[in-house]
Amino acid sequence: MLSNNKIIQKIIVGSMMVVTAFGSVQAQTTQPTWWFGVSGAANLNFYSGTTQRLNNSLIVPSAFHEGNGVRPYGSVFVEYRPAGLLGATLNVGYDGRGGKFDGVIAACDCPATLKTNMDYITVEPSLRLSLSNFYFFAGPRVAFNQQKDFEYTQLRQPDTDGELTAMRSTIISGQVGMGYEFPISSPGSGTQVNLSPFVSFHPYFGQDPRDIESLSLTTVRTGIALKFGKARKAPVTETLIAEVPVRQVTFAVRGPISEPVHRQVSETLPLRNSVFFDEGSSAVPSRYVVLTSDQASYFKEEVLQQQPTESSAARSARQLNVYHNILNILGDRMRSNPSATISLSGASAKGPAEGKAFAESVKQYLVSVFGIKESRVATQGRTKPLIPSEQPGATKELTLLREGDRRVDIQSNSPELLMQVGGEMMKPIQIVSTTSNPLDTQVVFTVDGAKDLLKTWSVAITDENGAVQHCGPFTNDQEGVSVASVLGDRTEGNYKMTMTGETKNGTAVTKEASVHLTRPTASIQKAYRYSILFDFDKTKTIASYNTFLKDVVSPLISDGSTVIIHGHTDVIGENDYNQTLSAGRASETQKVIEGALSAKGIKNVKFETAGFGEDVSRSPFENNLPEERFYNRTVIIDVIPVK
Repeated sequence: MLSNNKIIQKIIVGSMMVVTAFGSVQAQTTQPTWWFGVSGAANLNFYSGTTQRLNNSLIVPSAFHEGNGVRPYGSVFVEYRPAGLLGATLNVGYDGRGGKFDGVIAACDCPATLKTNMDYITVEPSLRLSLSNFYFFAGPRVAFNQQKDFEYTQLRQPDTDGELTAMRSTIISGQVGMGYEFPISSPGSGTQVNLSPFVSFHPYFGQDPRDIESLSLTTVRTGIALKFGKARKAPVTETLIAEVPVRQVTFAVRGPISEPVHRQVSETLPLRNSVFFDEGSSAVPSRYVVLTSDQASYFKEEVLQQQPTESSAARSARQLNVYHNILNILGDRMRSNPSATISLSGASAKGPAEGKAFAESVKQYLVSVFGIKESRVATQGRTKPLIPSEQPGATKELTLLREGDRRVDIQSNSPELLMQVGGEMMKPIQIVSTTSNPLDTQVVFTVDGAKDLLKTWSVAITDENGAVQHCGPFTNDQEGVSVASVLGDRTEGNYKMTMTGETKNGTAVTKEASVHLTRPTASIQKAYRYSILFDFDKTKTIASYNTFLKDVVSPLISDGSTVIIHGHTDVIGENDYNQTLSAGRASETQKVIEGALSAKGIKNVKFETAGFGEDVSRSPFENNLPEERFYNRTVIIDVIPVK
């Protein structure tokens, strides 16, 4: 049988979970200062100590020690809640503290039982601390005894009823508790009504009900309160709710760059320090580039820095090819730095043994092909990697998540293998590619706040002659249309852009802008590109890349430069969440860079920042392989210097 203390712990934890469950419901109301109401609850009473003298005429043969019982509690109360965190509550009510003791065996080898009814009128003033709809309270309890009956039974003798003697008429003790305000009235109602589940703990301190013996009482109270309050007069908010999205939505138009560029990009490509394995095999997958010993003898990672590419798709394929040479890059670096050591951590859902086999496959390749000493490579097996993709409680897209967790992570404390600034990831590869940004030849519409505030939006494009073209509907904050489709046969023209949208509250939004469009001609321009990668590690934020962004990226940015920052995610998870995540990371990246530039007095920099979430039409990579999905969890930074 569980002891009373363990039972109390389970009840408190369970009650807190019930109260916390209400926290998922959010309601905004005009809060009254004074609240009045009634409450009902169950007192879970736990007896401890000793009682044997029931009254002056009855001393039972065997002492009773532990017991429990459930008795009702009911109160009327008033609450004072001024603006701020602190308030006060006064409860006056009926407080049942009865129960039944665990049975004992009398000297005659006869079972004996004892029930009590110890009821009180209780006065409970409390200090209240409000945290949004959650609140906590604590204060004294003053209880006045009203009933003290007992029922004693013992086999082979008549049952005995009576009143306990030596009962304290007044008990002074204390309580602590928590609750949640669950509004059930409409926000505009003059009378606000709340349902409030609560739980409180009344420790045994001060709760010795009798002047004799050592009987003490501990209570856990769980229940619900119904509260009424007169709403304070406040400015009407219904109109404001409809107007806020209109006021926050902004509309801007950017024409195509007059000389859209084919950018010759010097790109710093981060090396994902993981090798992903196929289901059912511990061999290095065939998509990774595996060399013979002869081929490895003349392999140099510098070879991968050549071969410029001309398209975005070709660039992604080349980047993936660089990553798929990860074992050869690692072998070349370890061969060039004889003191460098690594640790290979293999993970498999089938258990550490298979994870160890993955790690051993990587090790044997380095040893047999690149001649690396076995002592320089440590291996271990795990069920999950150090930073798993599959989080506790995950139920969706488990196949994709588990593909990402079937891998070997490469770790090292040798600086020759690591990023010079930022740590953790392997030293990146420098590659040169030629590319262009599709947005350079587009008319770009930016509707700040569209994703959060609008259902859809569209644009009407009107030229000087009154001819109208329509684009949309759109839902993202930024969209673009080809300047060629707008100009048609013309080489240039003046256009009025009229954005119309509908807020999520049903309000119409109209914004206008004007732009002069010219058919662009291309030029060549040098640029720099950096990427930062993210795991399924919720503790890893942009802040962990502060040093990298400040010391490596920012020094390349001068007055007049353009910085393009795009955030992306893989296709795992909800679309809206991924969109918000990518936009937030891109925005935070801009803030870090702006701060570093401001410290150097550089302010004339143009930023083009957007998050594209899991939009596959804009993703840097496909989403078929786990490494592609890992590389898509990224923020890409293009630095375009002044011409």
